[in-house]
Amino acid sequence: MAVHVRGVRLEWDSGGATTAPPLIWGHGLTSSRASEDRFPLVDLQRVRERFTVVRYDAHGHGETAALSDAERGSWRELALDQVALVDYLGIEEVILGGASMGAATALHAALELGERVRGLLLVIPPTGWEERAAQVSIYDQMASIVETKGVEPLVSAAAATAPPDPFVGTTDWAEHRAASMRGTDPTRLAANLRGAAHADLPPRESLASLSIPTLVLAWSGDPGHPVSTALHLAETLPHCELIVSNDRASFAAWTHHATQFLASVTTT
Repeated sequence: MAVHVRGVRLEWDSGGATTAPPLIWGHGLTSSRASEDRFPLVDLQRVRERFTVVRYDAHGHGETAALSDAERGSWRELALDQVALVDYLGIEEVILGGASMGAATALHAALELGERVRGLLLVIPPTGWEERAAQVSIYDQMASIVETKGVEPLVSAAAATAPPDPFVGTTDWAEHRAASMRGTDPTRLAANLRGAAHADLPPRESLASLSIPTLVLAWSGDPGHPVSTALHLAETLPHCELIVSNDRASFAAWTHHATQFLASVTTT
């Protein structure tokens, strides 16, 4: 389905059990609904057995319109798109969640929606604040490489980089990253990377005002999604539970943790 919000044709879908409030879910950078179906961090198909989930392809990603301006790819701008989608759907109360870029988008959207948010489900939150500058430089470099040499140098670099700890000893992560980059038009990919260079998490003092239940699911061994960001969020958000996974077994429990969390915030 498609909706026009803030001048963008946004592709979205909704499904699952009839529950209120629904989970509004955002995917990560260079990902999409289709990409997450192939490689879910939280299995939303299982989540939909108990809860309503609304998903969408963020501006510049998947089936949604490409970015025409890099600054429109910032997490705050993407959050305004999310808020506009929630308003279009006429949803009074929501749970916001997402992975990586989607987690950052959820934090910005929560500040916009205020008391309409019942909970936050944040998966592998990305770098923020003092650590963000180094990551921005990496995104700029990646965009320049794509613009001049295509995606294969990035695929090779990803294959040579150690995966997050839950994927050590497997090729799963590298294969997923390669498929994600190769499956995206290079012009769109470079634009999305430029957009991420304009992004940062909301100020800590703003996040401290979010007195809502929050679950953060993080993993170790990933500089782009460092445990330090997850720890800062856990220290800043007043009602936050943090689970850090160091191996495949603990990572495999994320969907269970997510559904337990959703059950707790939909029944209160």
